[in-house]
Amino acid sequence: MSTVLNAANHQQTIMSLAELSQTPQPRRIGSIDALRGINMFWLFGVNGAAAALAQMTSGKGPIVSGVGSFLGGQFVHVSWQGLHFYDLIFPLFIFVTGISIVLSLPRMVERDGEAKAHWRVVRRSLLLFGLGLIASGNIGQQLWDVRWLGVLQRIAICYFFTSVLFLNFNLRGMITAFFGLLIGYWAIMTFVPVPGIGAGSFAADTNLANWIDRNYLPGKLYDFTRDPEGILSTLPAIGTCLLGVFAGLFMRDSQVSPQRKTVWLTAAGCALLAVGYLWALQFPVIKAIWTSSYVLVTGGYSVLLLAALHQIVDVWGARRWATVFTWIGANAIALYFLNELLSYQDVASRIVGAHVSGLLDRTVAPGTGNFVIALLALGFAVTLARYLYTRKIFVRV
Repeated sequence: MSTVLNAANHQQTIMSLAELSQTPQPRRIGSIDALRGINMFWLFGVNGAAAALAQMTSGKGPIVSGVGSFLGGQFVHVSWQGLHFYDLIFPLFIFVTGISIVLSLPRMVERDGEAKAHWRVVRRSLLLFGLGLIASGNIGQQLWDVRWLGVLQRIAICYFFTSVLFLNFNLRGMITAFFGLLIGYWAIMTFVPVPGIGAGSFAADTNLANWIDRNYLPGKLYDFTRDPEGILSTLPAIGTCLLGVFAGLFMRDSQVSPQRKTVWLTAAGCALLAVGYLWALQFPVIKAIWTSSYVLVTGGYSVLLLAALHQIVDVWGARRWATVFTWIGANAIALYFLNELLSYQDVASRIVGAHVSGLLDRTVAPGTGNFVIALLALGFAVTLARYLYTRKIFVRV
């Protein structure tokens, strides 16, 4: 009897989430579409343009060169501890993945049932993982030369486990899982000793996550002795995806007015930042091992960005400026995969050519050639995104 009651309660929870997700809305949630596109936008040429701009402005006076240097520095990853703008892009991607789970799975459960929804999650996760292996250039490699984990692979793993939690637990259960992942990871990294080193080290190559990857992760490691998408550090990354689920559920709550959503999202983002930076005093913000403080800090910035976009797009109705980002967001995974395979910047570099690039460097300023190449690469990505969107071609992974 208790089993039957538990099953009934679980089904009721899933259906309530389905009803929440299908609250009648006049339009799609424009802020989420814009958020997805903005996240991908920076990967398709803006990073190269920022680096070139830093070179172009070098030696042009303290203010101009300082601004250029700052912008260029924000579009590279920190060497280990700390946070640059570029370090926010990947967790924001996973955060948006969590929001997408809320927007898609409840409808699937209502339409096809829980069993088919679970199968869809498995199939999509395997496909994403396989695309990640292809994008990393692993096809045709010997098994020991394959990099088994990477960006798309981590997204696949986070999507799978977060979706399973979403389909089988209520909100309280997911919150418990979130804190369990972050606190459990902190405890393991802090108190489990690394052989020959001891416990509590978070430095490169001396922490437990790097040691596990070096000894137990098969194939090739991204950084030779460690991998930023390694085994143990994937656990807190699932927490990043759960933060997206919480944000998605809140955005779909029709009981909260749009203006109050902005207020609550802003408050939540600030709270996450405060707790994250406080935790960082003991467990530093480190992307390469995805520390728990990194989850909270990047989650805080993600929520604040969502709050700002919600206010601008959903509350004020200013949507036209986000059109380009909507194009990109509609086929985000496909555009990212193509960029990994072909590299828009490499294509643009072949078109511009070394002669023209060198001429621009000599006649305008060093770095101008790369700046033009980066803008052309971004133009390719936007043009392709627009083509797919206007012809209603949406590549669903």
